[in-house]
Amino acid sequence: MGAPTFRTPEEKKAYVRRVFGSIAPWYDFFNTLLSFGTHKLWRRRFLRELRLTPGMRVLDLATGTGDLALAVARRLGPEGEVVGVDLSPEMLSIAREKVARLRESGRAPLARVEFREGEAERLPFPDAAFDGATIGFALRNVTDVPHVLREMRRVVRPGGFVASLELSHPYLWGFRQVYGVYFERVLPWIADRIAGRYEEYAWLPESLKRFIDAETLRRLFEEAGLERVRVIPLTFGVAAIHIGYRPEEPGE
Repeated sequence: MGAPTFRTPEEKKAYVRRVFGSIAPWYDFFNTLLSFGTHKLWRRRFLRELRLTPGMRVLDLATGTGDLALAVARRLGPEGEVVGVDLSPEMLSIAREKVARLRESGRAPLARVEFREGEAERLPFPDAAFDGATIGFALRNVTDVPHVLREMRRVVRPGGFVASLELSHPYLWGFRQVYGVYFERVLPWIADRIAGRYEEYAWLPESLKRFIDAETLRRLFEEAGLERVRVIPLTFGVAAIHIGYRPEEPGE
């Protein structure tokens, strides 16, 4: 099957919703299997860089099955709150099941956690409603990256952070070529053999091929009105962290 083409943003949104809805039961398993667990190390580094403090209210956009939202919640204390938003009801159902299991086991995160269905391009929140906003492995799936970054900036308070953890383009020659073969050929083959999900996991490398590089994303952060933007490459550029802050000056 060839790479999908989208005539309108709504076509891409519908495709992404279908893809992630269909792989929701397999999503966490394949994330660990296909990344050899590296995504967990990346998430820990991401959380360290956010410099979270107790009592914060944080938005986790494209929250998926909720792992990042729950990891943030564990660091915010009983006065904190995390709101996870995703366009896939199937992914959100799994996220809510995780919270329920944690509560039953007595290991529920300290902060309040809420999951809502919604779109990154139209966030259902007022201005300055959060202390920070995160998005993990999802910017390449939205229909308009600059607009989504502006929406994230809008809903954080002055001084608040906007942060992305996303796959990127490896920069180390040799490693880049080996990784490309694994990512584009081996990964979809494994997903097909285990779960019959070739098309869905072929979209993963295809979406990355269409996505911008880390330096271009830095520029988009700045053009969205964010300042002090930091870029942190991970594993020779396989992934990258971007963090920027909404200016605190009045009248900005």
